[in-house]
This record gives sequence, structure tokens and C-alpha cells, in this order.
Amino acid sequence: MTTETKLPFDKEYISNLSAKNNEPEWLANLRVQALAESENLPMPKPDKTKIDNWNFTSFAAHTVESSAFTTLDELPEEVKSLIQLDDAGANVYIQRNNNAAYSNLSDDLKNKGVIFTDILTAAREHADLVEKYFMKDGVKVNEHRLAALHAALLNGGSFLYVPKNVEISEPFQAVFLVDDPNTTLFNHVLVVADTNSSVTYVENYISTVEADNGVANIITEVIAGDNARVEYGAVDTLSKGFTTYVNRRGVAGRDARIEWALGLMNDGNTISDNTTYLMGDGSFGDTKTVVVGRGEQRQNFTTSVIHYGKRSEGYILKHGVMKDNASSIFNGIGKIEHGATKANAEQESRVLMLSEKARGDANPILLIDEDDVTAGHAASVGRVDPIQLYYLMSRGISRQEAERLVIHGFLAPVVNQLPIEGVKKQLTEVIERKVR
Repeated sequence: MTTETKLPFDKEYISNLSAKNNEPEWLANLRVQALAESENLPMPKPDKTKIDNWNFTSFAAHTVESSAFTTLDELPEEVKSLIQLDDAGANVYIQRNNNAAYSNLSDDLKNKGVIFTDILTAAREHADLVEKYFMKDGVKVNEHRLAALHAALLNGGSFLYVPKNVEISEPFQAVFLVDDPNTTLFNHVLVVADTNSSVTYVENYISTVEADNGVANIITEVIAGDNARVEYGAVDTLSKGFTTYVNRRGVAGRDARIEWALGLMNDGNTISDNTTYLMGDGSFGDTKTVVVGRGEQRQNFTTSVIHYGKRSEGYILKHGVMKDNASSIFNGIGKIEHGATKANAEQESRVLMLSEKARGDANPILLIDEDDVTAGHAASVGRVDPIQLYYLMSRGISRQEAERLVIHGFLAPVVNQLPIEGVKKQLTEVIERKVR
């Protein structure tokens, strides 16, 4: 069986979609070009994971119409728990299915030139700025078929721009809510921190309904200019019916920092690609990822840090828990290109299996084309340590509670990195639910 990628959409549909959205010419042309290219491009080939019969293109509707929220009080309780309702000046964007449903940006940040809005509004109102970065240095349109289809069928996402020399301490938050079972996500998130700026951005993907045949094609691009810093947190909790392709890319300039804290908690089959390009001298990339798989899930997580700059530092830390009949592949790639002298590439992947049928595979890879560098890796796959359980149980704790404590301790290095307490609490609750 081969992957079915024939779409019920043609050039006319794409052109009409662009016209309906009042999109700039460059985006309208890009969509049509991407649709044409998608027919001849190969599918991505995640290592050790067969996706031939995964559904990436068959869905009930490309877009669904949903009403906006006039106030935060109208939000579902699951969303209210994520954001700081008592902070009237919180910088928040909420997407409901495929529609921009609520947004707020403080006047102070607007006056400083900060932009925070949905991606389609940004393309209209800040066309030159979005065009400068959209699928240029991070993910390329012609990278593979799913990237091209993403560009052609873009139907949501967010845009955050922080101008030069603007440092922001309070976090920005985007919530992508799915409450219609027919929702299809082709979301694009673009975060740009210009020279000498700093920002924290956190997003949540959350389903309150089960999807029968859902498709999520999500791409993030983070651009950190010279001496800029971006902290990026995400918690993905799409329902079992979604087949998800998520590609998060970062590009760091001279002395720039990109730090990722990712909780990948979808209940359906998932491919995740997270790559950080350390382009500038002295650039820094740190990726922390936590994963829990259950049921019959099949997942593939590839994390890469690619060094081009001298004295660049790249760190990968991934912890995963597998239960039931779930299986996951954890690929960690540290690549030091020729000329990246004194670069440092370090990675660690740990997988904990909770049942006999659960499977985890950790594959650390170092690719080094330069001599004067430092590199190292560690990987382990195993079951809950009986000595730890014995120690806890000897102090009167039940076996079930002891396992729970071991699991939370195992995943804590990533969970504790999320910068918003509500999101950190959500991830903790999701972990609790999934390993129960």
C-alpha cells in the first residue's frame, strides 16, 4: 500500500482561496507553485518508520468556519486553565479550528513595533516582512511533498515579530484549539527575533473532540538574528484520530540562542522533525523534548542540531515513556560542518518502557567534518528500575504510586523548562493521564 496524496483540490481552488483571503501576490503565487511541485516531490523518509499507509491528505474539509470569542470568559475550561486570565495585558492569540478567534497585544509592545497576530493577517498587513522569512531559511517548499502541500494549503498559524533591541520578559502564548471533528490543520508559525532582541513564545495544540480522520501538517520557523534569544515552548495534545506531521526549525545568527522545550503528547501517529541551524559564530541551540506514547501509536522523533558557526554549542535532551503497544523512534543528530571550529555537540536520549509490548529505539548520531571540536552522546532504552521501585515501596508507597513518581522524575528535566505555569501544569496532567 502506498501513501495516497492525490488531493480533491486544484489550481482553481487554491487561487480562489487566495482571493478570498485577500492574500498578497507573492503568497498566491507560492501556493499555486507549491501545489504543482507537490505532485513530483517524494514523501519524507523518517528513519526506521514506515509511513506508506499513513493518512496525510484525505480529510473531510480543508477549512471549517468557527465563531470568535469576544472575551476570555467564553473559552472552554481546558483553554482557560492554560492562560493567565487575571492578566488583562497578557499577549495571547487563540485559533479556533481554522479561524482567528481571539488576540491581544499590549499597547506598550505595539508602540515598540512588536507584531503578534495570525499568519494570514500578517501576510496581508505585513506582506514584505512575512515574505522575507516565510519558508526561506528554515523549511523549504521543495523539501518534500508534505512541505509543498503545507505551503499550498496553509490555513492557519501565528506570526510574531520582535524588532531590533527589544527585550521582552513576559511570554507570548498561542493556543490552537480543535473543537470541530472535521478540522484539518495546515498551520504555519513564524517567530522572528531581530538583532539584540529576546522573546519567549509558548503554544498549545489541544483537542476537545475526537477526530475520525484528522490531518495536521504543522511547520514552525524560528529566526533569531545576531545576539537575539528565543525561548520556544510547545505542548501538543491532538486527539487519537489525527495523523500529525510537525516540523519545527530554528535558524540562529551570530551569538544568538534558540532554546526549545517540547512536550509531544499527541495520541495519534506522529512524525516530528526538530532542527536547529547554528549559522553564526558563538550561536547556541538547546532542545529538550518529552514524549509519552500509548495504545497502538507509531511515532518518529528526529532532533538535529547542525553547526556552521565557530564556537557554536548544540544540546539535545530527549526523554520518552512508552506503554501498551506503542512504539517510537528517537533520532538525535549532531552535525558539525567543515569550518565550525571549536563547536560543541552534545546529546542524550532516554526511553523508558512500561510494558512488554512497548518499544523504544534511541539512535544517537554524530556527523563531524571538522577536527577541533567537542562532541558526545548518550542513549539508553530500558524498563522501570526495580531498585528505584523497591526503595520507594520500602517506605510504604504502593507500587503504582512508586511507578508514577519514577516516571515524573524521569520526565522532569523537560517539564520544568516550560516558562508558563499553566502550560507546565497542563503537561504534568497530560503525562499523568497518559501513563495511568
